[in-house]
Amino acid sequence: MVTSSWTAAPAQAASPRRRGAVLERAILDAALEQLSTVGWNGLTMEGVAAGAQTGKAAVYRRWPSKEDLVADALRAGLPPLVDVPDLGSVRDDLLELCRRAREAMFSRPGFALRSVIHECDSSQAQRFHDVILSGVVEPTIRLLGAVVDRGIQRGEVRPDAANSYVLDAIPAMMMYRSKVCASEWNERDIEEMIDQLMVPLLRPEGVDRASR
Repeated sequence: MVTSSWTAAPAQAASPRRRGAVLERAILDAALEQLSTVGWNGLTMEGVAAGAQTGKAAVYRRWPSKEDLVADALRAGLPPLVDVPDLGSVRDDLLELCRRAREAMFSRPGFALRSVIHECDSSQAQRFHDVILSGVVEPTIRLLGAVVDRGIQRGEVRPDAANSYVLDAIPAMMMYRSKVCASEWNERDIEEMIDQLMVPLLRPEGVDRASR
């Protein structure tokens, strides 16, 4: 039997070469995945390149350092906190806002952010200060201000409660308890924070617990 001196190589589908925004999105997604699985200390530019199925040089051309890459990945990935529905009472509005903040904290970008907060040393953490402020703290405070203003209009909240100290209370508590106490902010934790801290803090003088 005569056989050919050559055999045809099996056809292989070539993967399309990604460029521009498509490639950048894949790299940022791979960075978030690395952060949420191996953490800040375990993340490497080589690992991100492998996760994005690209070369290490493509990562370094866009982000010269691990810190630059992670900062952009967090900015692009953190879910937006844009509004809180009016549920009829300041307590219910605050509960809904805290639930949404918790969902953001425990999303994949949220896990990535927490790994940065937990694992970075103080000098590294400073690099992400603006990311945390603009992506988490400031939107939460803005929405808290809207909830408090609605409560003032309903007569549920004392008029002088719309100040920076009051509005800092929830994000400060959630970040402190998450970082220092490893709290996962279950439903009971959120309700206790609202009922034991925020509602008494906001309540007008002369309004007792039974009247809310």
